[in-house]
Amino acid sequence: MNIHFIGGGNMAQAIIGGLLAKGHDAASITVTEPLASTRQRLEQEFKLKTFDGTPGDILETTITPALIVLAVKPQQMREVALSLAPQLCALTNKPVVLTIAAGIRLQDLQRWLGGHTQLARCMPNTPALIGAGISAVYASPAVDVVQRDAIRAVLAAVGQVLWVDSENQLDPATAVSGSGPAYVFYFIEALQQAAIELGFESQSAQQLALETFLGAARLAARSTDPVSVLRERVTSKGGTTERALASLQASAVKQHIVDAVLAANARAIELGVQLGTDPTPGSAS
Repeated sequence: MNIHFIGGGNMAQAIIGGLLAKGHDAASITVTEPLASTRQRLEQEFKLKTFDGTPGDILETTITPALIVLAVKPQQMREVALSLAPQLCALTNKPVVLTIAAGIRLQDLQRWLGGHTQLARCMPNTPALIGAGISAVYASPAVDVVQRDAIRAVLAAVGQVLWVDSENQLDPATAVSGSGPAYVFYFIEALQQAAIELGFESQSAQQLALETFLGAARLAARSTDPVSVLRERVTSKGGTTERALASLQASAVKQHIVDAVLAANARAIELGVQLGTDPTPGSAS
C-alpha cells in the first residue's frame, strides 16, 4: 500500500517509524514537508523519498497513494487541503484522506477538498511517539472495509485503535485521551512534589512517582476487576491510604478532574467551529 504523508513532524515520524518496524516497505512511503532539516532527517533515518513542493504537486510526481495522511497543524489544514483539491478531484482511483489534526471536522475538510468523500479523522495522543498511544478514529460512510483496514493498520503501528460510530465522539476522545497524557503528567508532578516536600531528593522523588504510576497502570490494565475495586484493596480501614483519599474527597478532586475533561471537550467543540470557518471574501486568510 502506497502512503503519502503531508507534514513530516513528530506524529508523522512516529507513525512512519512504527510502520517500518512492522515491515512496511519504505519505498511505498513518501512525505511532503517544507522544512529542509525535517526532510533530511526523514531521508537519513527512514530512507524515504521526500518532496518540498505544494501538497497538490505530489500527485503529479509519485505513484498515486492509497492513503494520504494529513499531518499538519490544524491552522494549516485549510490551505493544505485547498492546494491538494484540484489534483485529488482529478484522480480516477480516489485515495482515502486521513487527518490527524485536532478539531478539523470532516464536513469542512470535504468542502476544502472539493467534495472528496473518502475521508477519515482520528485523534492520536503523544504516547504514540513510543508506540504506546491510542487513536480514536471515525471514517465517513464512503470509506469501504478495505480502506478501513488500511487506516487501522497505519494507526496500529503506534498503539491501540478505537473506532467510534459518530464523528461527534471525537471531541470527547480528544478531551479524554488526546489531552489525557497532560493530566497524567500533572498528577505525576504533584506526586513528585509531595515526595520532595517529605524529604526525598528530586531524582528519587521522580523515581517513586513514575514507578508507582507505571505499576498501578499496568496492574489496572491486566486486572479483570474495576479500578474502583483495586483502589479499595489498597485502602485499609484506618490506614494511611484512607486518610489520603479522605483528603482528596473533601477537596472534590475527582469531580474537579471530571470538570476539567468536560472543559476540554467544550474547547474541542469551539475549536472545530473556529477552524472550520472560512474567511469572509476580501479578508486575510
